[in-house]
Formats: sequence, C-alpha cells, structure tokens
Amino acid sequence: MEPTALAFLGAGLGAGLVALGAGLGIGKLAGPAMEGSARQPEAAGDIRTSMIIAAALIEGVALFGLVICIILATK
Repeated sequence: MEPTALAFLGAGLGAGLVALGAGLGIGKLAGPAMEGSARQPEAAGDIRTSMIIAAALIEGVALFGLVICIILATK
C-alpha cells in the first residue's frame, strides 16, 4: 500500500473510533442523568444543565479528533 492509502485508512478508522467513542460517552452520560431526573424531579434543571455541559465537552473532544483525522488525510 502506498502512504496516501494508509493515511486515508488511518483517517477513516480514526474518524469511526471518534464517532463511536463520542456516542458511547454521551450514552453513558444521558442514562444516569435521566434516572436522576426521574428520581428527583425537583433537581431536573440542575441535572440537565450539567449534562448539557458535559455533552458539549465530549462533542468538543470528538470534533477535535475528527479535525485531526481530516488533517491526517490531507497530508
């Protein structure tokens, strides 16, 4: 395989792993947040705010990983 093909392969695998990791991370975050909101409805607003902040941080890391994969593919 030539180096360009390996770069594309690496970028594709990296992008897939980033998407998988972000999905799993948000899933692990949202489940307990929904349980907490169901158990304590009066704290639902605080739980939702914390969940949105954490989900945004996870998505930020995922976006950073995807940008690195795109840069890898263009080199």
